[in-house]
Amino acid sequence: MTVAGDLLTNVSDSECAGQPDGISWEWQSSEGLPYLTCTLLSRWSHGFFTRDFSSQGPIDLTEVLQPGAQVYRLQQVHGNAVLKTSQLLPVVAPGPSTAARNYAEADGLVAEGELEALWVCSADCVPVLIADERTGLVAAVHAGWRGTAAKILPEAIAQLVAQGSQLESLKIAMGPAIAGEVYQVSVEVAAELGATIAPKSGVSATADGILEFLHQLPETPVLADPEPGKVRLDVRLCNALQLQQLGIELSQVAIAPFCTYSDSARFFSYRRDRLKKVQWSGIVSAGGTSSF
Repeated sequence: MTVAGDLLTNVSDSECAGQPDGISWEWQSSEGLPYLTCTLLSRWSHGFFTRDFSSQGPIDLTEVLQPGAQVYRLQQVHGNAVLKTSQLLPVVAPGPSTAARNYAEADGLVAEGELEALWVCSADCVPVLIADERTGLVAAVHAGWRGTAAKILPEAIAQLVAQGSQLESLKIAMGPAIAGEVYQVSVEVAAELGATIAPKSGVSATADGILEFLHQLPETPVLADPEPGKVRLDVRLCNALQLQQLGIELSQVAIAPFCTYSDSARFFSYRRDRLKKVQWSGIVSAGGTSSF
């Protein structure tokens, strides 16, 4: 990772457990404030920022990761639209002659050039940062349950592939989000996400049939809930299973061992607090193979 601005050092944390294949999550610090990185993306400037940075937006946070990079963000709408940076204007600091900015509505961004900083925000939904180790290009995705049901992550990957990426070259990190153990949803919502994973034949299209299929998976994204008509849902695992269907290996995917709902000291959670407060996640493209 390119280190810019203040010297960023690892902060030890007992929760930074390594992934099964040796990938780890590490706390970094900027001006004494913590943010999270993943060794899977160590070749790219990136960060999953905590609530401590709530007064700072993408322009400020890009200065932490890669000063001088062009900044891109969206107006997120819980859909599956993914835009390329050429379809947007870079975000600039407001000034006396700057009109109020209306951001394009979408939930995913794909870089097309060098030093493009892509940002998404979340408060329980899944922030996903994607990087291509061959081209250096990146993507950032906001995947809530609605976006996951609409397969936004496969859509972002399809756009990277259309730009020349190969599936085996992708590295994908899912940041802090609400954990399945505490995320209560209706059976219908769980079935809607499960339908994106279940085979079209051999599984009943009813909610009960889809849930039965999910429960039979070696690593199920659905857990029991004591309330009738409800289950607990792991949205990050649903996304991981969609990636597996695309042919992406488990070694290419990392899931942060942090829950926004449970960790009120570090993260905002809409489900916990019912407040519209968010934390930002971003990654900077490294460009072509000549600089990579």
